[in-house]
Amino acid sequence: MVYLVGHPSFSNSPLVTLIGILEGLYVPLQIREFDPNKIHDIKKIGVYTRFPDELRGLIRVATTLEIGRRVACDIGEPDPERMSPPKVTEFIKNLFSNSSISLSIIHDEQVFAKEYPLFEAVNRAASKIERHQGRIIFLEYQPKEQIEKSLFLVGKGVTYDTGGIDVKIQGSMMGMSRDKCGAAAVAGFMQIVNIIKPKHMRIVGAIGVVRNSVGSNGYVQDELIKARSGVLVRIGNTDAEGRMIMADVLCKCKEMALKAVNPHLYTIATLTGHASLAVGLGYNIVIDNGPAKKEKHAQKLQLMGEEISDPFEVSSLRREDFNSHKGKNIGDDVLQSSNKPSSVMRRGHQSPCAFLMMASGLDKHGSGDANPLKYSHLDIAGSIGDYPDPITGAPVLALANFHLLNIEDCSKGKENQ
Repeated sequence: MVYLVGHPSFSNSPLVTLIGILEGLYVPLQIREFDPNKIHDIKKIGVYTRFPDELRGLIRVATTLEIGRRVACDIGEPDPERMSPPKVTEFIKNLFSNSSISLSIIHDEQVFAKEYPLFEAVNRAASKIERHQGRIIFLEYQPKEQIEKSLFLVGKGVTYDTGGIDVKIQGSMMGMSRDKCGAAAVAGFMQIVNIIKPKHMRIVGAIGVVRNSVGSNGYVQDELIKARSGVLVRIGNTDAEGRMIMADVLCKCKEMALKAVNPHLYTIATLTGHASLAVGLGYNIVIDNGPAKKEKHAQKLQLMGEEISDPFEVSSLRREDFNSHKGKNIGDDVLQSSNKPSSVMRRGHQSPCAFLMMASGLDKHGSGDANPLKYSHLDIAGSIGDYPDPITGAPVLALANFHLLNIEDCSKGKENQ
């Protein structure tokens, strides 16, 4: 039995308490599959509060959020074989079968090479192993009502990151099965969308799932690859694969956003080791471009994250972030990365955001351009759970609170949306 006392300084403490209890009762997918008896002894939770009219709404919101968070955990936690790219795809297909979410799946290598060449480069080493072959998955929700807002969320889904030819050393591969948590978060968020069915909002989730393998067929430093946007990218480090698999997908979403109503684009990724060094474990990072910054998006998201106990720190883009990715040779447009790991770089988690903008063409849609587009990059490397500690499902709760929920109304028992 849980008694929700509440707290005068934290208006959402009853909801956060319920979410915390549900999180503590989560059992990883593979453990459930290996032995269905390995679950918690607690089978039911009783909830008591002095304000019973709030209870129904609180339980509804808590369970909705936990369903989405658990989808993210079920994709993000399993080992590289249980959640290989084809198996992530199968999981998502089963999840959204006969739902309000439509699916489109790309697995043809020729399509990758023509339309998503940066993704294709990362997929190259794994492409000859059928069970490791990459996928790009588009999930879309269309409301019945007139659209007033559009969201495009791109998730990094590296099912295992060896570093590629720039192979990780000194035990750094441990936990790299969680390098798919950005993609997992997008799927979890879309499951909450599927439950809530928000009015007036179109939402597109785009997921690149790939294994960054080592092999003679792998991409290497010094390669020149023309991105979907048309810019020429020089490879500096094959362990900077996350930005590679998202850039072309982000470019595709940018093309859709230019025709969309009031769009906002996101990339969500366990992108850099620098992120957890910069802000510590347990915190997401948000970086806005100019149009998003004008609306104080990062500060609003930070507030919504605090409200639901899914906290964000705010970082800023600077001119040196773009300068560090400018081409160094005649004809080069963009340098993918330094050949050093992000953890030793001065602006190791900020500059990849600049690369994503430059490689996708989003840098042509800033505040001073004819068609400005709001864009925010979320680095969740420090917030997903330090392996092998329990996985968190971040930042599903914060994004849901910001875009989909009105917690005050829900906690008072009113129907959401």
